[in-house]
Amino acid sequence: MKFAMKITSAAILLASATGAMAQKGETVKIAWLDPLSGLMAAVGTNQLKSFQFIAEEFNKKNAAGVKFEIIGIDNKLSPQETTSALRSAMDQGARYVVQGNGSGPALAIMDALEKHNARNPGKEVVFLNYAAVDPDLTNSKCSYWHFRLDADTSMKMEALTTYMKDVPEIKKVYLINQNYSHGQQVSKFAKDNLKSKRPDVQIVGDDLHPLAQVRDFAPYIAKIKASGADTVITGNWGSDLALLIKAANDAGLNNVNFYTYYGSVTGSPTAMGSAAAGRVYMVAYAHMNLPGDINRIVVDYKKKFNDDMYTGAVYHAFTMLTDVFTKTKSTDPVKVAAALEGMKFKSFNGEVEMRKTDHQLQQGLFISKWEKAGGKFPIDSENTGYTFVPVKYYEPYVASTPTSCQLKRPS
Repeated sequence: MKFAMKITSAAILLASATGAMAQKGETVKIAWLDPLSGLMAAVGTNQLKSFQFIAEEFNKKNAAGVKFEIIGIDNKLSPQETTSALRSAMDQGARYVVQGNGSGPALAIMDALEKHNARNPGKEVVFLNYAAVDPDLTNSKCSYWHFRLDADTSMKMEALTTYMKDVPEIKKVYLINQNYSHGQQVSKFAKDNLKSKRPDVQIVGDDLHPLAQVRDFAPYIAKIKASGADTVITGNWGSDLALLIKAANDAGLNNVNFYTYYGSVTGSPTAMGSAAAGRVYMVAYAHMNLPGDINRIVVDYKKKFNDDMYTGAVYHAFTMLTDVFTKTKSTDPVKVAAALEGMKFKSFNGEVEMRKTDHQLQQGLFISKWEKAGGKFPIDSENTGYTFVPVKYYEPYVASTPTSCQLKRPS
């Protein structure tokens, strides 16, 4: 397995000496627009803390010499609230926006920025999407001002089914997902990929449920049990995964493996606990026990908050921005957006590339399995004593999927 490379202190010092001093001490305001209320509040709160904590870490030392300030605004997981939050953020001087929970809010930001940036030259804003993974955002709905740092739904399913095709025990698969663009795409790509890679596998169920509204998944678990499924594939996140896993454990559904996208996200590790050991897999660009600088951040975050720093794309964001600020000797979003196209940089999961054609980050992906923490993988999730242990790493080319994006670049 190729794991992350260390950023040496010497390299950082060299970059600081030769980097962009033109804006040394300049404050870069980043608006964070995600839920701080409702069923997904716990996820949003964790991710806001992650942005604030990693901003503080980069403020201690970064090659560009800038200071980052995070403006956190609750978007209530609503596209309409997101548009209002974006206006408020821009009024407060934010020229960079980050969001990740829900593709509906992501699309609202993209649409608003297309109009705003066209009408307000000199006041452009760049959107860094750290977790909204609907493939359409970098395909039919792609935007020049949008850059995605997470792997999209199709990329993750490409890696997940590449792994699953070599597991002969998988014979009957049940799909359960949230009823919005991401969940619908998980279902679609799971069926398409399994049909081509494992045509012998039966799809014995395909459920979509309301996003962030279901409080009891027992009826869904009963359907899974009755179907005879040996495997569940789900793109659920937050309470929708935590409560699904809890219901499975409560029902004694211990002969079914779960293949997930977001097993490490707030609430799910506690729901899994020891009962799910060896039965839950996750596809992701990271895990809790990566080496290098990210390891120090994960450990220090846990010491400070008694919580997990699981959103590695936050680290991507600050690494990428400091690199591009240094390269362009500017924090101007127009110069930065142009320089980000095709940019390669080293992060915790290897060399990654912001693909020029659609602004989708190309990166390696891990398949990990929920196991007892220890040995080379000592950092557990949510103090459960368990963690996701990597069982396979796929280089970026394995999960890369084509794009239909036709970017309209500013003239």
